[in-house]
Amino acid sequence: MSESHLTDLSFSSLHLPEALQKGLADASFERCTPIQAQTLPLALAGMDIAGQAQTGTGKTAAFLVAMYARLLREPVPAARTLNAPRALIIAPTRELAVQIHRDAEVLGSHTGLSLGLAFGGVDYEKQRHQLEQGVDILIGTPGRLIDFYKQRVVDLRSVQVLVLDEADRMFDLGFISDIRYLLRRLPEPTQRLNLLFSATLSHRVLELAYEHMNDPKLVRIEPDKMTVDRVRQVIYFPSNEEKPRLLVALLKQMDPRRSMIFVNTRRAAEEIERLLQANGIKAEAISGDVPQRKRLRMLRDFHDGSLACLIGTDVASRGLHIPDVSHVFNYDLPQDPEDYVHRIGRTARAGAEGDAISFGCEEYVMSLPDIEAYIGRKIPVVAVPADLPEIAQPEPRRFKGKPHGKHRDGGRRRGHRDNGQRAQRPPDSAQSPVEASQAEPEAATSGPENAAPNGDQQQSRRRRRRRRRGKRSGDAPQPTPLQSE
Repeated sequence: MSESHLTDLSFSSLHLPEALQKGLADASFERCTPIQAQTLPLALAGMDIAGQAQTGTGKTAAFLVAMYARLLREPVPAARTLNAPRALIIAPTRELAVQIHRDAEVLGSHTGLSLGLAFGGVDYEKQRHQLEQGVDILIGTPGRLIDFYKQRVVDLRSVQVLVLDEADRMFDLGFISDIRYLLRRLPEPTQRLNLLFSATLSHRVLELAYEHMNDPKLVRIEPDKMTVDRVRQVIYFPSNEEKPRLLVALLKQMDPRRSMIFVNTRRAAEEIERLLQANGIKAEAISGDVPQRKRLRMLRDFHDGSLACLIGTDVASRGLHIPDVSHVFNYDLPQDPEDYVHRIGRTARAGAEGDAISFGCEEYVMSLPDIEAYIGRKIPVVAVPADLPEIAQPEPRRFKGKPHGKHRDGGRRRGHRDNGQRAQRPPDSAQSPVEASQAEPEAATSGPENAAPNGDQQQSRRRRRRRRRGKRSGDAPQPTPLQSE
């Protein structure tokens, strides 16, 4: 962590429990970041906190230290059951929940307090078994937490500390009704410590804080300008055809050890993944469609440095603390100026420096004026090289299974029945004009009407039409004078 990013307040001056001080020493934490320096004295005094801070500014350690101190100093509730956690940490994404769990393991390694995880995409029964055995601190995402609560796997009546991380992201992902459902199952706000952290303290976030917290103290750390000042930013103006070649050329020229590439759609992320892999660059796209085990493996490889490029949308730009990201590429300019700051904030973490390269292409360049107005400066322009090299194109996708709406023989479906067989037309059903015209010459040479005198075809057709109308209505056709003779 950069020395310039730290304050003069040391953790040792906060008079923390000895077991917690050992965990801080293991993590090499000596002095507080601005968000820690402003929130910890208040939280340790028992006050609720609504804090504004970006990921990477030390907010995870801030709420973990406050939580551990509270649990170590407060007695266990007398009515606590085996499956009742003492602390609940709610995160918007599975990756963030895993990340908080990892940090909590380090800081709480000497406290004797047990940790549990609850999020979707992995073994349900394994998580259920662990939580039924009892944990002190439960970290999870809203959906799986509600599932376990309704199944009575966990009891929330003994929670002494509540943490809401990335609260604004929970609104963006549509979790707010789930959050309120969980908060109403907890003890009264006055009976617990409540800590809420958000990248922005918007009106809806503050409404949630005042509704479910005990007179929270507002702490605002304005990170946007600090982030912008530390990041070296440039922008290119390529055509849509030049964008892929420019990206490949820059990645090969810079050879970044760990870079993130942001696009606006999941489909674009998948296309960039295939493009870079076809050109010998190890890259993978992270999205909601990727199985959870693979997502966790991607993040582990990216942390370890064995994966050079991680591609994602704005969902991946929030709540992931990945140290030492050297470059951020805005392959697509974001349509929300705040997302631009969150994206480039993946680099320049904890006071470090980084590079942000943006492409102002034909499709998304209209977002640039709003972005520059938001950050309060013009982004330096770099000319697109005239001699961009040719690149390898990925192989076209091969779709498995039958084409949609086709029969095995390649014909277009007309309809279906429940038994999967093609319906047979009743012999007397109405025909299409084409079918009727094809059937008429054949019918004209058969049947009793051929006995008509003088071969009068018009009279024969009229008789056939009358018979068809009679059959449709369920009445027997009346014999014609010729037939009665």
